[in-house]
Amino acid sequence: MNIMRIRPVISRTNGGRKASKQRRNLHIATWEGVPSTIFQVLLQGQFLTGFLLYLGASSSQIGFVLALTTLVNIVQIGVAFLIQKLPSRKWAMVICVSLHRILWTSTGLIPFLFPKELWVIIFIGLYTIAFIANTAGAVLWSSVIGDLVPSRVRGRYFGIRNTFLNALGSIVIYAGGVVLDHYQGGQGFFILYVVVWIFAAANIVVLFFYPDVPFEKSEESKFWPMFKKPLHDRLFMKSTLFLAAWLLLQNLVVPLYAYVMLQLLHINYETLSLLNVSQTVFMMASFYIWGNLNAKYSNKTLLLWTLPIIAASSLAWGLLAVLPMLLVLFLAHIIFGVGVGGFNQLAFNFIIGDTPKKERPMYMALFAALTGLSSFFGPLLGGQIYEWIEEWPKWIQIYGMQLIVGGMMLALAFLVGRRVLRDE
Repeated sequence: MNIMRIRPVISRTNGGRKASKQRRNLHIATWEGVPSTIFQVLLQGQFLTGFLLYLGASSSQIGFVLALTTLVNIVQIGVAFLIQKLPSRKWAMVICVSLHRILWTSTGLIPFLFPKELWVIIFIGLYTIAFIANTAGAVLWSSVIGDLVPSRVRGRYFGIRNTFLNALGSIVIYAGGVVLDHYQGGQGFFILYVVVWIFAAANIVVLFFYPDVPFEKSEESKFWPMFKKPLHDRLFMKSTLFLAAWLLLQNLVVPLYAYVMLQLLHINYETLSLLNVSQTVFMMASFYIWGNLNAKYSNKTLLLWTLPIIAASSLAWGLLAVLPMLLVLFLAHIIFGVGVGGFNQLAFNFIIGDTPKKERPMYMALFAALTGLSSFFGPLLGGQIYEWIEEWPKWIQIYGMQLIVGGMMLALAFLVGRRVLRDE
């Protein structure tokens, strides 16, 4: 990745010596993402679903696990307050993120240490504690990175960083799928976990090189006045509540795509990896397009544009009734990649760019908590629905859910989103 391309912009803004220090900090932030990406890619998505199926989890349990990562985002509200009391954000971030890495990777030891009837329960316990630590680390990392990256180059930097790390993630996804297809059952997952342990350790080491950047603290010293600041921001709350409703619908089906493909369509891991790679490739390509559009249009306007694209990806599953399976699945994943790439990047830019700098940790925490609650109930309800319709016609289980939810998302985007996500 050519981080050096942003050098002239930084130099004109801050001067030569500071530019050199900032470039070094940006390099650290980028390369820290390398072991982090490898570690996380091999433990989430299709690999998480596959490992849970190997442990004996049901669809509702899988939905619960997929939803947990967002439920614990509520913790961020407390962290956003406590961060104001910290003498150092860096070391708190290192501790929280390291704890997450250690606990999540330890789930790979479950089949070796516990009887089979306890595998799923112990996984959920370790996973929950790991992501409580992670949500605290996420507030700290977002706060640090928001101050670390100059606002003038923020969109361009994150576009380059996301493209580089998603390209790496695509390679890792495919390699992981090949491993699981060649080494069935526990042996394949053991190999993946060995790789995970190595890169989790590397990720912890790189965290130590982050700078401890100065922190502009909130003007409020008490929790309730600090908490009320974003609550009284009408435009922020309208946008946040709308996006929370959107994510509730989206997460009814999207996190369970891997379950549908593995359990109902009987797709192998290598093919599933190729589908995810295609999604990631088009998501990477979209970063450049959304980044350029962001120079002309606001974050909220572009967020609105991403919604019909995401809805279309869900509706595309209905083409399974008339077109070849793999053609439809590739099309659905490609469309989703374009839409969600823009959504994630623009939502992040909205939080760190359209909110007051001193109050940003609480804004980010409230956004994460509200969207996290809705994202929690989405997969949880979606997994339960798949259990309820287990005896229904197969087509309803495979693409009927996606058609219904896609139609609801489209209606929400055009009927509500057009009023909420407009510039005022």
